[in-house]
Amino acid sequence: MERIGGYLVERKLGEGGMGTVYLARTRGGRAVALKVARAELAADPVFRERFRSEVEAARTVGGFHTAPVVDADVDGDPLWLATAYIPGPTLAARLAAEGALDEPRLRALAAALAEALESIHARGLVHRDLKPGNIVMADDGPRVIDFGIARAVESTRLTATGTAFGTPGFLAPEQALGNDVTGAADMFALGAVLVAAAGGCAWGEGTPMGLMYRSVHEPPDLSAVPPGLADLVAACLAKDPAARPTPTELLDRLEGVETEPGEQGKQGKEGEQGEREAGQSVSYVPTVTGVPTPPQVPATPAQVPWTPVHLPPAQATPQHLPPTPSTPPHLPAPPSTPPQFAPLAAASPVPYGFGPPMPYGPPEAVLADGEARVVVNATGVILEVAGVAADFEWAEIATVGRTPSSRGSRLTVTVQLWDGSVYPCELNARRSARLTEWLGLLDHTLARYLAR
Repeated sequence: MERIGGYLVERKLGEGGMGTVYLARTRGGRAVALKVARAELAADPVFRERFRSEVEAARTVGGFHTAPVVDADVDGDPLWLATAYIPGPTLAARLAAEGALDEPRLRALAAALAEALESIHARGLVHRDLKPGNIVMADDGPRVIDFGIARAVESTRLTATGTAFGTPGFLAPEQALGNDVTGAADMFALGAVLVAAAGGCAWGEGTPMGLMYRSVHEPPDLSAVPPGLADLVAACLAKDPAARPTPTELLDRLEGVETEPGEQGKQGKEGEQGEREAGQSVSYVPTVTGVPTPPQVPATPAQVPWTPVHLPPAQATPQHLPPTPSTPPHLPAPPSTPPQFAPLAAASPVPYGFGPPMPYGPPEAVLADGEARVVVNATGVILEVAGVAADFEWAEIATVGRTPSSRGSRLTVTVQLWDGSVYPCELNARRSARLTEWLGLLDHTLARYLAR
């Protein structure tokens, strides 16, 4: 077996924007998540310098609710980072399998995430991409992963694509607008995570551009949030970064401790006081210990299905997604049988990533008009509208729908994630022959990757 930096590599766990993640072991047998940077990133001097500074800061982050950095090589070839291996499903997978959390579990989740951000912010770091896929539901409580390298990846991604770093639906307004980002952006993402964990979508569903527009200009949809937490979540989702609570202030509010006026906006200062005593924090309610099986997306007979070539039509799952409801429903209960369309990384017990995946490698299918673009390749699916791109790994994709218009030559490609998020992208082929070509190319590529 291969060794990297003295660690014995056992198997691949997943891929993301930074590179490939492996399950590896020390000489003494202790498991680590070994994250190896892509060669094209490592060749960028800006990335190397930021990677060095971010890793050094990340190594000082402690606490019960993060995956601590245990080792790294910031000068070698390849560049790599080793963090403690945390077994357990991501929050996204847990929600897909078991549905929304009740209020006690939402409070426990909020407290755990606030403590994690308290530790991260105290060391001068900002996560920048907090979302259900970057939260592992471990036996001893939720853990935040993939902190400490976000700024390094962000610098290269901005240079390469000219788009905002992060995940639409969890991006703070200042991130969506390309302004300076502080720890307050993580608190905004925490609020959006709590809405998702309650079974809702803070900004509804739609294109990445639409989600970012609503996060900047419209109030969040808190209809799924229990009344006892609605004010707290609304405070996290304030448009003004200074109006959002700090992690410590959020913990105080969860415990019923009054915050003095004017204390909000002092992001990260309270984190210097060190770890909270165990008796002060909201207790964690244990969740599942294994990897749940993601559910099938309910069929919609009235829509045009896409049937993979290796399944008979009677067993295929229709790929067109249902229309967006006015109030997002709770996520479905776990199925009795595994889904017929498992993501590429389904064999990996814990899909660790590095934020949004990046469009590296030769694409298998590229559909584009003057305004929008869809790329499907071995990494996943990229949807781009008016220069704003959203990248999705196969590990987080439940289904990919494609619906040609009954009139004209338009095609809508829709990505639905295991956490229930839906992202459509409409293309104009302009000619029926080109639309037919697109459908054939897309079906061939989806049969190759989605049905694995």
